Amino acid sequence: MASPPSSARSTGCTTCCRGAKLRGDILLEGKSIFGAGTDLVSLRLRVGMVFQRPNPFPKTIYDNVAYGPGLNRLVPQRDLPDLVERCLRQAALWDEVKDRLDEPGTGLSGGQQQRLCIARALGNQPEVLLMDEPCSALDPIATQKVEELIVELKQSYTIVIVTHNMQQAARVSDLTGFFDRGELIEVGETERIFTAPASERTEAYITGRFG
Repeated sequence: MASPPSSARSTGCTTCCRGAKLRGDILLEGKSIFGAGTDLVSLRLRVGMVFQRPNPFPKTIYDNVAYGPGLNRLVPQRDLPDLVERCLRQAALWDEVKDRLDEPGTGLSGGQQQRLCIARALGNQPEVLLMDEPCSALDPIATQKVEELIVELKQSYTIVIVTHNMQQAARVSDLTGFFDRGELIEVGETERIFTAPASERTEAYITGRFG
């Protein structure tokens, strides 16, 4: 879990959302996202999502990034090209695609597609980025590029990343939480979790005794 600006945290209370029984809560800037007054469109603008496997839209590279902010009218139409360039630069992809923005995003390599998906998420100007094992389908070189990108982006965004790669968690995160069978066992500063965990279950996982 890498975190700066925005305040996103979980608590141990129980709530109910549209008939589904939930354990715990998720707060964004101190407010539950499961609250009755939550505007889902607004929430999806504030919280971006990058999935395990790259899933660019069947559109051009340019349109992949411009689609969200254009649909939501986040900037005037004339400013979309500048926004697209800014997001692609933030995703460390601009120099690789600037001369082929009208080509399909699906024609990029796997690592490039994942960075395009990150740029697409940034296009909606979110406060929080959720990443679900964003490197699991990538080769080591592409993984390194995405990890470098995460380290850079966490200076401006709150990033919550799920990974089964302990080395990756140690490299990119400031805070780490260890889950076991759906239970949050321990959370704290990454260096402490990996060098002096408080829980025996955390230590057993880190040292490879299970998992």
